[in-house]
Amino acid sequence: MMDVGRHPNINLLTYSEVEKISGYVGNFHVVIRRKAKYVDEGECTACGDCVTVCPVIVPDEFQQGMSSRKAIYIPFPQAVPSSFLIDMKNCLGTNPIACGKCADACEKKCIDYDAKDEIMEVDVGVVIVATGMDVFDPTPIDEYGYTRFENVVTSMEFERLISAGGPSDGHFIRPTDRKRPKTVGFIQCVGSRTEKCGNSYCSNICCMNTIKDTLLLKDHYPDIEAKVFYIDIRAFGKGFEDLFNRSKAAGVQYIRGIPGEITEDSNTHNLKIMVEDTTSNELEEHEFDMLVLSVGVTPRWDMPQVQQLLTLSKTPDGFFMEAHPKLKPVDAPTTGVYLAGCAEAPKDVKDSVTQASAAAARAETLLSAGEVTLEAITSTIDLETCRFCGMCAKVCPYNAIKVDPKKKTLEYLEALCKGCGTCGAECRFGAITMKHFTNDQVYSQIDAHLAENPQDKTIVFACNWCSYAGADTCGGARLQYPPTQRLIRTMCSGRVAEEWVLHAFRKGAPMVVVSGCHYVDCHYIDANRWTQKRVEKLWDKMEKWGIRPERLLLEWISAAEGQRFQKAMQDIEALRKTVTREEIEHTVKVLTEEEEKKKK
Repeated sequence: MMDVGRHPNINLLTYSEVEKISGYVGNFHVVIRRKAKYVDEGECTACGDCVTVCPVIVPDEFQQGMSSRKAIYIPFPQAVPSSFLIDMKNCLGTNPIACGKCADACEKKCIDYDAKDEIMEVDVGVVIVATGMDVFDPTPIDEYGYTRFENVVTSMEFERLISAGGPSDGHFIRPTDRKRPKTVGFIQCVGSRTEKCGNSYCSNICCMNTIKDTLLLKDHYPDIEAKVFYIDIRAFGKGFEDLFNRSKAAGVQYIRGIPGEITEDSNTHNLKIMVEDTTSNELEEHEFDMLVLSVGVTPRWDMPQVQQLLTLSKTPDGFFMEAHPKLKPVDAPTTGVYLAGCAEAPKDVKDSVTQASAAAARAETLLSAGEVTLEAITSTIDLETCRFCGMCAKVCPYNAIKVDPKKKTLEYLEALCKGCGTCGAECRFGAITMKHFTNDQVYSQIDAHLAENPQDKTIVFACNWCSYAGADTCGGARLQYPPTQRLIRTMCSGRVAEEWVLHAFRKGAPMVVVSGCHYVDCHYIDANRWTQKRVEKLWDKMEKWGIRPERLLLEWISAAEGQRFQKAMQDIEALRKTVTREEIEHTVKVLTEEEEKKKK
């Protein structure tokens, strides 16, 4: 960070918050609030005289609340810039001035209680999102006794206790009696890989963090007995298995099993656990002076605000979704926005640095190009046909369209369009055309598929990013599914218009399937939510016309779910065989009549 602070081409804005981002790739307009520090960082020499006289003492967040700080403080060692700031929530110096001791003690007169937040506006070409992550709070897992038993600490608190700059100056002590513990236990996967109390995903860093902690412990105190309770050790990185072996060689005992409950001896404050060792199939009892909960990582608490600022997609885990896991691993779906570090998924320092370097390289490539080339899948709007109803603006996940129904005006920023096609599917007046995914092109595919023996075929509209890729995964794994399905690729299930489905039924299709990304996993943020609404309306219409709604199916299949695709297609084929020729003829007749009514 010190190198960043000294770099002539980097403007480091600390204690600041992005309030608004507008525009598009190459033309982002960013509004930043620089929060008042109440200390002139240009004049402050970090002498510490102000801290000496400050009477306010509050818990220190950096030390995990295990030590205290003053109301005027430096957030953490080696902070950039190396100057103090005032915590106005706890300061006694304002409204009205009841203290003012720090201002009196400051020889440089750096302190200004009347300082105000500053609003900055900057124009940038690209944005890199590196929000970091939070750690899981194990308090809800009552059986582990965190906050009830002082000697149960998290891995973050352990890091501070053993750090030379920690609350005990590097002397590893247990909280109750301030003495060095003789036995320490580590419990893995706290808040990870569980649906009940925590998150279903693996947090990636916990296993190696514990292995590192055990090595630190053994290096400093070889006589301490350490035991690790785990589900399985995921040491998959370069040199990680070697560290694991070093930890075991140092005397750390690894026990495959997770304790069910922790109890405390009221006299000694020692902690007792019962655990089933799954390697020996024996129930064991262990007693420790301290227990360390290896907590997982979680998305940053302010991710929803960042998501709204940049119209980003999120995975079911809550982290930001990349444009493509293999082809564009650091690109966000929004052009000109890149992801780095734990904003995209849990990762260690090495992987975070690698991804940050890749994001910087992608940003440099785009900025040095001078011009941005868009994919030829964007929308084209015919203003003469448009009725300015505003439906297209309502469904666009990227806010590429702005409509004023009163003034009869429409603003379309093609640079923001990603080609999901939801606007084209929802437009009732045919004013929007999707490049390379026009209605005529799709109708031609449907007609070709159903030209011969239509009663034996199923039309499947598959989303490019998930369902179509899921079919490819299925084929690549040589999983056989019925050959009666005819896939038609669309960029998003949101592009599947009502008329496409009806056209397929009019041509004699016994079954039509609309398939896309999982509901909370849409590549285009929330476009598939409009797919759901559109299909539900079609089900109601089909029931009204006397057509079985079961003949139109909606399936959510991801790119990795080849087996799910196979199973879905097999079930659909079984259902197709139940559709009679009489049903198909009735459907063709009814829908043809409805089409003629519309024309009249």
